[in-house]
Amino acid sequence: MKHSGMSDEEVARYWDENADLWAEHVRKGWDVFREHFNNPAFLKFIGDVRRKKVLDAGCGEGYNTRVLAEKGAHVTGVDISQRMIELALQEEQRRPLGIAYRVASVSDLSLFEKESFDTVISFMALMDAADYDGSIKEFFRVLRKGGELYFSISHPCFLTKGIGWIEVEGGKPPRITASDYFSDEPYLERWKFSASPVPEDTEPFTIPYFPRTLSSYLNGLLEVGFNIMRIAEPRPSRQMCKKHPRLQRWRDHAAIFLYVHGVKSY
Repeated sequence: MKHSGMSDEEVARYWDENADLWAEHVRKGWDVFREHFNNPAFLKFIGDVRRKKVLDAGCGEGYNTRVLAEKGAHVTGVDISQRMIELALQEEQRRPLGIAYRVASVSDLSLFEKESFDTVISFMALMDAADYDGSIKEFFRVLRKGGELYFSISHPCFLTKGIGWIEVEGGKPPRITASDYFSDEPYLERWKFSASPVPEDTEPFTIPYFPRTLSSYLNGLLEVGFNIMRIAEPRPSRQMCKKHPRLQRWRDHAAIFLYVHGVKSY
């Protein structure tokens, strides 16, 4: 099925091609932003997941799925990439946590009955999904009444296609520039994790990105029937920035992540 000019099959192909490299780098701890900033902040935002039946939507190779299971949740992970799920299953066999994994697009969760989950959580996946509105409809359908949705995404106001940095004299952190905010044309991103010990020899990931406005994300929830309970824009602490100087620009100038919490009220 095609959405936003790119099919689910095309999205899956990109992630299949990147899966082994992605898993290797993530498991080496090279994703500093996730390890030391985003995950701790988002998990605090989510709160207690013990004994909850949780769907990890866009689970990748299962890094965060395993974190949720270790915190006491009964977790099912879904991802559009067959290879990502294979890697997640390999890790589940090596270190069993009771996680179920399935291959599925987050916009087509028909393998699950309605009201199957207490909570849907999506870590940094929806900006990489071709059909956001379809995904939100499916999240609403598979949640029980009163069920909760939490998702984190790249902040749509600042991580635009036209993002850039202006160097500042005097050793101060660069200042951010952003443009093309209203463009909804998907594009390919090429990037590497910042903690790679030899960046010049590290192969970059190439993945599709689907830009959307802040209003598109929030109105999509309201139109389906979610009540928006909270949003958050986490800011790195001074201590984090001292340990990881690349975070300083995100403390000083802009939010890199956006968190949203919705509840199915009926």
